Amino acid sequence: MPSIEESKVIADVIVVEPDRHGDERGRFVETYRRSWFPLGREMTQGNRSEKQAGAIVGLHYHLHQADYWYVLRGTARVVLHDLRLGSPTDGATLTLDLDGDHDRGLFIPPGVAHGFASLTDLTLWYLVDGYYNADDELGVAWDDPAIGADWGLTDPVLSERDRANPRRADLDPALQPRSRLRT
Repeated sequence: MPSIEESKVIADVIVVEPDRHGDERGRFVETYRRSWFPLGREMTQGNRSEKQAGAIVGLHYHLHQADYWYVLRGTARVVLHDLRLGSPTDGATLTLDLDGDHDRGLFIPPGVAHGFASLTDLTLWYLVDGYYNADDELGVAWDDPAIGADWGLTDPVLSERDRANPRRADLDPALQPRSRLRT
């Protein structure tokens, strides 16, 4: 039976440690199951991101889309920040490492900003519960002191998009996520 635990730092974030089975031939891991996530909807798109050591991606967030992340190879320092107004954990920041050798999955609900630093070359496999929508691709500054992220890198490689993201205090109020109550 997998270990499924809600984060004590950010509400509705779920960390999964799935069952692993292996022998001299290799290993088998069931990486995702819809029933593990009470707030999750059906995942509709799968993506793969390959990054070189030293890269930072994020912080990104969505008003409508949830993500499920699973590192297949390498180590990612994941940073999450709760942007949801009305959330019991609004303003909380969570940092954790996902590593391809230590099977863990991460469910990220809408409104929680998310990003990762490539501590090594890595491959991140992730599922989303909505097709790509440019209007739901939002961001907040990766180095905002109000977020206080420890990326584990001193001279990161960033995209132009991620360099241009506003600080949390400067987010457009119309694009500020709201907490969704569990039903």
